[in-house]
Amino acid sequence: MTAESLPSDTALFDVMRERGCLSIGDLAESLGVTATAVRQRVNRLMGQGLVRRSLVRSGRGRPSHQYELTSLGRRQAGSNFADLAMVLWQELRDIKDPEIRRGLLERVSRRLADKYLIEVQGGSSEERMRALAELFRQRRVPVDVESRDGLPVINARACPYPEVAEFDRSICAMERMLFSELVGETLKLAECRLDGDACCRFEPARAG
Repeated sequence: MTAESLPSDTALFDVMRERGCLSIGDLAESLGVTATAVRQRVNRLMGQGLVRRSLVRSGRGRPSHQYELTSLGRRQAGSNFADLAMVLWQELRDIKDPEIRRGLLERVSRRLADKYLIEVQGGSSEERMRALAELFRQRRVPVDVESRDGLPVINARACPYPEVAEFDRSICAMERMLFSELVGETLKLAECRLDGDACCRFEPARAG
């Protein structure tokens, strides 16, 4: 199952990050909701590997269950790196030498591709495109694949990096490089939402 939390889980994550192991009763009291609601949420997060349960014995009383974030849960709970990404991208953009800047973009694209490659498999470029689209949909970015003139194309209907794209279109070049690495074929950006198009469309360069 994909480890994907919901926006409503944020408060629960914050409490668990701050206070560590907690019982269902502790969580219900901190969040101001019923124990039943907390238990349903915690069970879902356990199923996704984000929360773990342990049995705690205290004195002569009955043992109780305590819940805490797993290492995956801690990473997900603290995954708001938008400000850091913006600053790093600004530093990259300020590099004056275009060859150095392009080289960095290519290395970043390859690093990202290495991270995602295990999830983007397939015997053909179209199969890899569809796996790529599914990968981004799991990350709540609407991406789909369709056929145009007999060739598969990728449609990104929302930008994965909206704040960066608003002030620097070179992020589009990095995304094209990333998609090309993952698909195993050189792609070109045929349409772009920044130009007023309905989506960012990436198609094989061989399309002409």
